[in-house]
Amino acid sequence: MLYNKLDETAEGVYIISATPFKDSGELDLESTKKLVDFYLEKGVDGITVLGVMGEAPKLTIEESKLFLNTVLKQVNQRVPIIVGVSNPGIDNLIDLSNFSMDNDAAGVMIAPPPGIGTEEKLYNYLTNILDKLDDRIPVCYQDYPFFTKSEISVATFNKIIEEYDQVVMFKHEEWPGLNKLSKLRKHSDNGDTRRVSVLTGNGGLFLPQEMQRGADGAMTGFAYPEMLVEVIKLHKQGRIDEAEDLFDIYLPYVRYEQQPGLGLAIRKETLLRRGAISSSKSRDPGPSLSAEDKKELIRLIDRLELSLKGN
Repeated sequence: MLYNKLDETAEGVYIISATPFKDSGELDLESTKKLVDFYLEKGVDGITVLGVMGEAPKLTIEESKLFLNTVLKQVNQRVPIIVGVSNPGIDNLIDLSNFSMDNDAAGVMIAPPPGIGTEEKLYNYLTNILDKLDDRIPVCYQDYPFFTKSEISVATFNKIIEEYDQVVMFKHEEWPGLNKLSKLRKHSDNGDTRRVSVLTGNGGLFLPQEMQRGADGAMTGFAYPEMLVEVIKLHKQGRIDEAEDLFDIYLPYVRYEQQPGLGLAIRKETLLRRGAISSSKSRDPGPSLSAEDKKELIRLIDRLELSLKGN
């Protein structure tokens, strides 16, 4: 099955891929292929690459394109690929967007650089990019105030999607943000605005509540993507209590992985232990786990596996 461009109907789990490095800090392309296969085996509906969790700012333009091409070839159009193209330099953002779509990506994800300031400046920044971007390129807007230090209101986002049809997805990562999600959905459910896909992040920490508030799925790099897949599947079947029961089994690990600053190292160490990558290295400057951290993590993983077996 060939996938066309990203559109408003996107749903399910779009896993944010880690970027595997060798212990030396070089890109590990063989691990990249292995990681792609791991994600696909777990049933994800799409893959997002070069996001914040993917350490994209630490890659050169050439490395970003090499990594992206490796992922696209390994996926071979089995699921859609969204490419994080955020960059303080708008020309660089446009170049990577064009390269991505020329090589069969499904769409791009854009977050503002930190320090934009007022919402008016944020609106002007986004419209400047969208005016320069080929209008055939589907766009996901990443709302991640913890990282960008910029907040977009529902009213301003609705104005953006009214003016630019190519914006087809909202990655919702404001925290707390459940009421914002409800408000966004209320506008589209009432027919006041165009309905776009809403996928949520923050490590899946609030996934059951976000699904009940109208999210279409998740876009996060959680190291157990099969949990995200199954929770969303159960929710869509109306089996909400079962979805929450399953989520609750993973909750101690979800909480541990979501630690600010250390979460990436935890995620990579877990992916290493699950056989998905060959090294848990984060490119410098990046987080790393102490011996005590690893001991805690192993205990959490062991307890999780026992709980899943019903012990």
